[in-house]
Amino acid sequence: MGWFSKFLTSSIGQKIVMALTGIFLTLFLLVHLLGNLQLLADDGGEAFNTYAYFMTHNPVIKTTSYLLYAFILLHAIQGILLWRNNREARGEARYAVEHVRGSERAARNMGWLGIIIFIFIVLHMYQYWFQMHWGNLVFVEYDSTTHPIKDLYSLVAQSYEQLGFVLFYVISMVVVGYHLWHGFWSAFQTLGLNHTKYTPLIKTVGAAYAILVPALFALIPVAMYLR
Repeated sequence: MGWFSKFLTSSIGQKIVMALTGIFLTLFLLVHLLGNLQLLADDGGEAFNTYAYFMTHNPVIKTTSYLLYAFILLHAIQGILLWRNNREARGEARYAVEHVRGSERAARNMGWLGIIIFIFIVLHMYQYWFQMHWGNLVFVEYDSTTHPIKDLYSLVAQSYEQLGFVLFYVISMVVVGYHLWHGFWSAFQTLGLNHTKYTPLIKTVGAAYAILVPALFALIPVAMYLR
């Protein structure tokens, strides 16, 4: 394990770990968004509650979720270490060789952005994930289910009735967008997956992803608050 520990603590190792975990978490965001969009269904919460039940009871997804939690911690820890080392070495938080145009501000502040996102994730998981597993949620029944399931929808809907929380969520998604704007391209570059022929496409897809995904996440609490 000596060589592996040295690799993880080396500058190159930290960048590769950041890239791989970042790509995994980026893909997870899309899956999570598709599930959260069920909140907008005008069905009293049935679509979202059945989705939440499936996600918390499917063995494959439950196993994958433990990998997700580990990657979140690893990405956060490695990111802070790398950011700190780069600040000491260069006086600014920058670890990519080149940056997507317009993302230099995000690149310089990846550490702070990451810390804010990590705090948001911890609060988010306590408010919903923890309550789903160990909270005193009421049970509801639907014609599409064979047994009562927990009503997570009502908890989410109640939190989105608070304007302060909605604003906090929207601002957090702006931060996520900035983080993705730099992180998406940086991950591909770190792994050497850049080419003059495909780089423009990667940059375009990365920019679109960094805008659309957080925007759709932010749309959900706003729409529910207005509704």
